[in-house]
Amino acid sequence: MMFDTLFDEVQSHGKRFIVHTRDDEDGLSDRFANHRVTVERRDLPPGRPDPFVAIEDNGEFVGALGLDALEGLLEPPLVRPGDSEEISEGYRALFEVLDGTVFTALGRQDLLAVSREIEDRAFRVGQGTLRVAFQRLSAFEAQVETYRRLAVDTELELHIYGIDDWDPPAIPGVTYHEIAGGLTRYWVLAFDGGAESCALVARAENGRYAGFWTDDLELTGEVLAGLEGV
Repeated sequence: MMFDTLFDEVQSHGKRFIVHTRDDEDGLSDRFANHRVTVERRDLPPGRPDPFVAIEDNGEFVGALGLDALEGLLEPPLVRPGDSEEISEGYRALFEVLDGTVFTALGRQDLLAVSREIEDRAFRVGQGTLRVAFQRLSAFEAQVETYRRLAVDTELELHIYGIDDWDPPAIPGVTYHEIAGGLTRYWVLAFDGGAESCALVARAENGRYAGFWTDDLELTGEVLAGLEGV
């Protein structure tokens, strides 16, 4: 299964969180237990900025976020597309500094919040191709109006994938694809929007999800190709 291979490749990346704090906190690594990263703590001298997390990828600095902000973003609220201005800035920060980080034990609410950022980005760009695998077409039922709006108000080409367990409505601009086999384990969004391209890949594991998101053009291209070939 192509997505299994891609998932393993991303998981092997050497992502590291360097947490700068003033307190000798116990259980620091436990706070990031759901994220497959190496965690290192460093003392923050008095009078310096608030605690923050620096993120490295294979030894290279890729960005930083305040510790409180990062913890809040890692427990995202469910945000509807109409409220996207309340969360998009934070999630853009996450895309920038946590690109390609594998997260474990995510719930549907977490994945919906990240999905909203991708859908919002596609809406703002207004053209390109958005491919979404919902595992089951019946899961798309609650999203019909969101995607009807995307189809009507933009020039996006929309492709929806899922097990054929529900008869979705015909929407101009939306194409449905039946899936089977290993892909049914995955919740995937991939937006082909030029410089704004991005993707989310999440795999069902014991009632939860492990996943990653990215705005790396090459990695997003691989996700798009994996769905396009279905």
